[in-house]
Amino acid sequence: MTAFAAVYAVHLLAALIWVGGMFFAWMILRPAAVTALDAPARLTLWVEVFRRFFLWVWIAVLVLPITGVGLMHLRFSGFETAPRYVHVMIGLYIAMLALFIRVQALQLPALRKAVAAQDWPAGGAVLGRIRRLVGINLLLGLALVAIAAARPML
Repeated sequence: MTAFAAVYAVHLLAALIWVGGMFFAWMILRPAAVTALDAPARLTLWVEVFRRFFLWVWIAVLVLPITGVGLMHLRFSGFETAPRYVHVMIGLYIAMLALFIRVQALQLPALRKAVAAQDWPAGGAVLGRIRRLVGINLLLGLALVAIAAARPML
């Protein structure tokens, strides 16, 4: 296995964990939780899901730029000679990171506080805001994956 292949594999795994996790949460877990659980149990579940999933997202957030810069240097000898799709991917990563940090730093503490106080309407409102931000992030992540998949054609 070449150095490029190893770094590329780690990079793809990190992206898969982040984007795939959002897809699972948005498309599978959320509808199932709405159907099967009442508000207190559903909000408590999401606090636990976010606690576990965000640990993996933080790992991905750290791994992606390290491996991305490594790939850029291995393939293109740096940022200046990298093609435009690489620059677009970096921009999408930064946007996704900003949305993730917004959820982590602003919305998640409000959700935890509402659940701890058993303020289910407030918790539901916060979860709705988180859902919208994760939905936007999922769309950005899917666009990023599509760009990466189409890159040989660009």
